Amino acid sequence: MDFFERVGETITAKGKDVADKAKDLAEIASLRSQISTCEEVMKKNYLEIGKLYYEQFKEAEYNDFIEQCTAITNAKNGVEALEEKIREIKGV
Repeated sequence: MDFFERVGETITAKGKDVADKAKDLAEIASLRSQISTCEEVMKKNYLEIGKLYYEQFKEAEYNDFIEQCTAITNAKNGVEALEEKIREIKGV
């Protein structure tokens, strides 16, 4: 019977190890999800800061991000021109 007791103890110990690993993996997944949420909040706010900066300084003769502001303005103008072409094609 000693053999069966050892087998039972081994199975119990391995089952506990597996359960502990599963618990650790679930906790890690939860923490990674929380990190992802925090990163999304940061990204959203960085974008908002950038938009506000652009709106405030897009027409300034000099700012630290003149090249980026000019690129955004050009891209916005490009979008408007392309949207106008779409409206023309649709006959709107």
